[in-house]
Amino acid sequence: MPDRTRTYVWDDPLALSKEMSGRSGLELMQLMAAGDVAPPPIAQTLDFRLVEAERGHAVFECEPAEFHYNPIGSVHAGLVLTLMDSAMGLAFVTTLDEPAGWTTLELKANFTRALTVDTGRVRCTGSIIHPGRRVATTEARVEDAQGRLCAHGTSTILILGES
Repeated sequence: MPDRTRTYVWDDPLALSKEMSGRSGLELMQLMAAGDVAPPPIAQTLDFRLVEAERGHAVFECEPAEFHYNPIGSVHAGLVLTLMDSAMGLAFVTTLDEPAGWTTLELKANFTRALTVDTGRVRCTGSIIHPGRRVATTEARVEDAQGRLCAHGTSTILILGES
């Protein structure tokens, strides 16, 4: 069996925090979706991208690849969880008028369809459910190109305050 290799580059992970100064979360996420602001290294590592950002809403896309596989021949759940965590977190970020520190407090997912390289492009849509002052709740759906549900979940976000 031939060796498989993958090479990629990533941008300075702290560059995004520098870009945040004087911008709303929505503005920053729209710049990222347009390609005007570099994505975080995790997006480059797992090869997914932010494609839409509106207030309370963020969409990521990814093409499942062999390097996403687990030992049983399907895409590792960690990719799907990372997509959902990213979409839900950035849906929250789009509601911020000023930068604030935050972290995922809880994440729950249900998987309804396995992903493989044959699945093709998937879209993960994150939406805000409740944008509280100290705790926010969000939800996400991962769907294949035919609109079939592959996974869905919810997240609780702890708002730490001004960053």
